[in-house]
Amino acid sequence: MASKPGFLTEWPWTWLGDFKYVVIAPWAIHSTYTYMMKDRSERDIGYAIIFPFLLTRMLHNQLWISYSRYRTAKGTNRIVDKNIEFEQVDRERNWDDQIIFNGILFYIGYTYIKEAHHLPWWRTDGVIWTILLHAGPVEFLYYWLHRALHHHFLYSRYHSHHHSSIATEPITSVIHPFGEHIAYFALFAIPLLTTLWTKTASMLSFAGYITYIDFMNNMGHCNFEHIPKRLFSVFPPLKYLVYTPSYHSLHHTQFRTNYSLFMPFYDYVYGTMDKSSDTLYESSLVRNEEVPDLVHLTHLTTPESIYHLRVGFAGLASEPHKSRWYMWLMWPVTVWSMMLTWIYGCTFVVERNVFKNLKLQTWAVPKYSIQYYMHWQREWINNLIEDAILEADGKGVKVLSLGLLNQEEGLNRNGDIFLIKHPQLKVKLVDGSSLAVAIVLNSIPKGTTQVVFRGNPTKVAYSIALALCQGGMQVFTLNEDDYKKIKAKLNSEAASSLILSKNSPSKIWLVGDGLSETDQQKASKGTMFIPFSQFPPKKTRKDCLYNTTPAMLAPKHIENLDSCENWLPRRVMSAWRVAGIVHAAEEWNVHECGNVMFNIEKIWKASLEHGFRPLTASAESNLNK
Repeated sequence: MASKPGFLTEWPWTWLGDFKYVVIAPWAIHSTYTYMMKDRSERDIGYAIIFPFLLTRMLHNQLWISYSRYRTAKGTNRIVDKNIEFEQVDRERNWDDQIIFNGILFYIGYTYIKEAHHLPWWRTDGVIWTILLHAGPVEFLYYWLHRALHHHFLYSRYHSHHHSSIATEPITSVIHPFGEHIAYFALFAIPLLTTLWTKTASMLSFAGYITYIDFMNNMGHCNFEHIPKRLFSVFPPLKYLVYTPSYHSLHHTQFRTNYSLFMPFYDYVYGTMDKSSDTLYESSLVRNEEVPDLVHLTHLTTPESIYHLRVGFAGLASEPHKSRWYMWLMWPVTVWSMMLTWIYGCTFVVERNVFKNLKLQTWAVPKYSIQYYMHWQREWINNLIEDAILEADGKGVKVLSLGLLNQEEGLNRNGDIFLIKHPQLKVKLVDGSSLAVAIVLNSIPKGTTQVVFRGNPTKVAYSIALALCQGGMQVFTLNEDDYKKIKAKLNSEAASSLILSKNSPSKIWLVGDGLSETDQQKASKGTMFIPFSQFPPKKTRKDCLYNTTPAMLAPKHIENLDSCENWLPRRVMSAWRVAGIVHAAEEWNVHECGNVMFNIEKIWKASLEHGFRPLTASAESNLNK
């Protein structure tokens, strides 16, 4: 929002929320219906393809978003190092409004302008006119409109909304108040209307010009430099005709320079070119990939989780993972992506963060949760994890957090097989079990003397049960197999506090994977379910309280945190991720994987000292609002 919002700031359909596409639905339906029902000789393909063209524009923009986030996370050729936070993501989530707006105007134009009917596919003279009109009137008028928008009166009421983003993303290019977009469309309509009225327009000149605008807008705001220097060496005048991402980034950091649209020519003419443009361009081109101090290794969970990655849909990534009704429309793409990961895949960077002086990255293994339980996939998955570990070790990464990768302990014995196979590893492998145990223990309300234990026994589960039993707390298990497995890990004194019972005397349940709906029905009203597993239980009881999986609230000084970690609320990190950060910050030169469990009290205190905070039930409720 601008600092002093002016007239026509809000989009007319803002109040519709996710249902805003209904404003264009009547035209889309009518164009499809008329094309299907008319005789072949009367059909107008130009009218019918407006809506599909709008969809291709959305796809075009999304590809830029994903690629830009991937490249800036790696650090190669990154221009601006400033942070992107949730506030910016929220402000820019309506980037598709301008496509809806353009679509409405296209449909209205077709309805009232007869020359727009039955356009040919191609006309060379129309393409030439479009190029000349853009390079002349459009670029010139935009330059002076842009300078006017930087006058304090218009800037405070309109353009400051766009400039709220210092570190830009491709979609930043179209984040303007509604009134600004009206002015921009009026400019871009000059070549379109002129070629219509001179009867030189064609469908490809229209589509090509709009695609050119989208491409240049996205490129100029992508925050990584990629225009080869040799292009300007071969044809020096090109620097007056094509801007670069670094050129426009200076406009967002300096504000009073580099006003041009796509062609810097007018900045040279009127003396508003930033003197550091060439220097920034060259330094960005030679910037190498960033070497992180810590890598958090994770993987895809549900089929829809690919859209919730930071390199997926920015809006979805900024919210806790949950199913949405409209995602079924993406199922063809979802199935295709799943099939692709089954036959091919390699680990890729999805996020970067900064903690004090530490550089953090998150790498994703392109395998879904269900694949971790398939025996024939295990060797393949372990090879991917091993390759990631060796890559991190080769780059000089200090700590590698195994994250979700230990959800099935039989997969690689909590990472132990990698240490056996590569005993000379310099990178320290951390599974975060000790911090997960500490968080669960500190989540149990004070004064509790009994807990119910239910879920598949794991390294974390055994450690929690041992700590509670040694502390004299009674631990009830409802399942005989769980009872036998846990008891086998306890000494005789601790085992006396482990009780097999068919009833659930306590309202504090410690639960893991394997908790069924039937198990939950055994709990009394008001029971608190505290997960010790990496995946949350399915919530079937409305009269009970469900804690989050082991996690902590991140301190404010963790930078560039603009996406949610799976189902966790904003600015909340899983225990497994936090443990890796703390190990790196404390420079603990030890592994925590296999059967090794780090000192629980030590890592808990260190986490608090570094600013991480436990989640209380009330705090968690507030975070989800």
